Order: sequence, then structure tokens, then C-alpha cells
Amino acid sequence: MVSKEQKKVMVADLVEKLGRSGGVYLVDFTGVTAPESIAFRRQFRDANAELKVAKNTLLKRAIAEVGTFELPDDKYIGQTAVAFGYDDPVAPARVIKKIVGDTKKLDLKAAVVDGQVFDGSQLKQVASLPTREDLIAGILGSLNAPASGIVGAINAVMRDLASVIEESAKAREAA
Repeated sequence: MVSKEQKKVMVADLVEKLGRSGGVYLVDFTGVTAPESIAFRRQFRDANAELKVAKNTLLKRAIAEVGTFELPDDKYIGQTAVAFGYDDPVAPARVIKKIVGDTKKLDLKAAVVDGQVFDGSQLKQVASLPTREDLIAGILGSLNAPASGIVGAINAVMRDLASVIEESAKAREAA
């Protein structure tokens, strides 16, 4: 039996993890053996994510305490594990997709990526979202493209002007 103080500590731990993660994934953990659990946790850790089994009532309480999103009550049924994505909010989705493909063990109940709630059936869409680094690279590329276009245009004008001056000088010499 877990005491009230232990439950408070568990909820506080969940609140802290929920607060600092950009991606939260609830998965059905029913039927997962201890060796599989260890292997799954290692895969999440390798992706700089964390997998934690939590009591549904404590998880629901922690999510309510954080208050940034809500999930329907039907997501709190069965044995639930929560995957937290810290640096890359989509990394846990990729790990879950890989595990589902390899073992058919985990079933995504719901995902929350940067405050947007996804249903468990949308795992493929969530897993295919670009990483934060990809988004930053795309934005920087977009920002640099107009600047390099302007530089190219200025260089072209300068090159054309130089060739006009050169042709003009040749014409004067010939005359």
C-alpha cells in the first residue's frame, strides 16, 4: 500500500517531468515483461527520452496540476506508461513506432506535442514530424535564401555595369 506522502512525491515527480518535456506519450503497457520493460527504457534513454510507468489516478492528477492540456478519461484505462521527450518532443514517437513495429507490444493511447493533443491512432503522423533541429535548419535556410538572392542580384548588376563600362571604353578607343 502506497502512503499519501508517497503519492504526493510521485505526483510531484510527474508534474516536474510533464513541465519540462515538450512531448508526452501515454502508452498501454499491458503484457510487457520485465526484460522487455528494461529494453524499452534503454531505447527511450538512447533517444534522450524517458519511460515511466504511472498509476492512472496519479497521472491524471499530475496532468490536471500542470494544466497545459487535458485528456479524455478513456485514456486512463489499463496499465499506463508515460514517455517524456525532453530535447526532441517527437523522439519518443519514433521509439514507440519502432517498438510497435518490432514487437507489437506498446499501443499509443494519446500524445501531446508542444501542447497539441493527438489520438493514439495518429502515431505515424506524430512520428513523421520534423525534429526541432530540422525546423531550425529550414527556417535559417529560408532566412538566408533572400539574403543570398539579394547578394546575387547586386553582383549581377555590378557585373553588368562593369561590362557596359568596358564596352563603352572599347567603343571610344575604336572611334
